Amino acid sequence: MSNTDVAKCPVPDKPEYAFIGRSNVGKSSLINMLCGRKALAKTSATPGKTQLINHFIINNEWYMVDLPGYGFAKPNEKVTSKWSKFTERYLKQRENLMCTFVLIDIRHEPQKKDTEFMEFMAVNGLPFVMVFTKADKLGVDARKRNVENYLDEMRKTWEELPQYFITSAEKKLGAEELLGFVEQTNTLFVK
Repeated sequence: MSNTDVAKCPVPDKPEYAFIGRSNVGKSSLINMLCGRKALAKTSATPGKTQLINHFIINNEWYMVDLPGYGFAKPNEKVTSKWSKFTERYLKQRENLMCTFVLIDIRHEPQKKDTEFMEFMAVNGLPFVMVFTKADKLGVDARKRNVENYLDEMRKTWEELPQYFITSAEKKLGAEELLGFVEQTNTLFVK
């Protein structure tokens, strides 16, 4: 199901996990990897492809939700502002949302858009974890260094750091850990 209205989302009777990040961070690729499908979520070289709240039901047990990216996107400012409003409503109002996966491109220094978004989540008491993507683009040492640099930057203002995962849709890295996290978190869901 795809729409822009929280009230029209599926009945909140199953746990739900949202995926969000800056445009072109690899959300759709990660979702496809986790589901073992090549084209469940649409991938694109053009930033801003996802423009709706997209629900995917997994094994009739839980929902995976692809949200529009934040940051640079081709559509005009008015359109991206609309996305951010319905995305914010979704994050704050969806009662069965167990956790949001905030995707971060492991190749880059900490980006203001990412840190601001995570601050928004923390201030509003919304549970999230960090998911570093595109790990296949770096060697193991560079990966560790970049993640540690990111965490060091966050330690300047955060008392407690969120949990994080390292993934690569290309190499199927991190799928087991993320799905294990979902399975464990699903046990906390109360209808």
